[in-house]
Amino acid sequence: MPPLPLHPEQPAVADPLFLYGQRFDSRLMLGTARYPSPATLREAVLSARPAMLTASLRRQSASAEAANGSQDNTFWALLQELGVPVLPNTAGCHSAQEALATSHMAREVFNTDWIKLELIGDDYTLQPDTLNLVGVADRLIRDGFKVLPYCTDDLVLCQRLVDVGCQAVMPWAAPIGTGKGPINPHALQTLRERLDVPLIVDAGLGRPSHACTVLEWGFDAVLLNTAVALSPQPVQMAQAFAHAVQAGRQAYLAGVMQEQASAQPSTPVLGTPFWHHA
Repeated sequence: MPPLPLHPEQPAVADPLFLYGQRFDSRLMLGTARYPSPATLREAVLSARPAMLTASLRRQSASAEAANGSQDNTFWALLQELGVPVLPNTAGCHSAQEALATSHMAREVFNTDWIKLELIGDDYTLQPDTLNLVGVADRLIRDGFKVLPYCTDDLVLCQRLVDVGCQAVMPWAAPIGTGKGPINPHALQTLRERLDVPLIVDAGLGRPSHACTVLEWGFDAVLLNTAVALSPQPVQMAQAFAHAVQAGRQAYLAGVMQEQASAQPSTPVLGTPFWHHA
């Protein structure tokens, strides 16, 4: 079955996103977990038109059998039908060796060199293992992967990931699934000022306004899952995030006004006649 037409009425956007030299006409990426049904996921994707869809190898562990016809795999068939580029992730990996092995298996299963590198260091906060993340990213890049590493907003960590060859990094706004939005604006804005690679905010966004805000700051894209999948209306929420991302990017390109310490008149008063009543 040919892929579904996600952009039937729209030409390619004038401000595309480039990652590892590949063009994407959206700055929104969506996860595929926890939707109430495959049909809802399908409609959300068609509504939001994301650049990529993340998928866990663990969820697709049966894809080999499905390909041989021994097991029905509706989810895998849906991903193929939608025709949106798949970004496999290493969700749930707690060791360097586990992340490396999962990445190589994902390349075979999904037939792609793209990988979202997740290496969890703490089960409670799901914070990345910042001590081992750079080494794993380095190894995967040398193995030919296009690595998008999920990381914290630590400047030194992100710089080291760039140093070993990551052409984009994915700092969190807040811990996964919290929906708190950017809890450390200063750190995120410092990353944008200091790093000259695409920055994708991954994890912790709960509202479309959160996505709009980080795009206004100059971030290049966002990746989210829970805020859409667990919404009472996932399809409408996916579309809301898509609009918010576009609005934030347009505001950044246009130039957001600087805050002022005191009120400033929006209508000039110089030369305006004043009427006096007797």
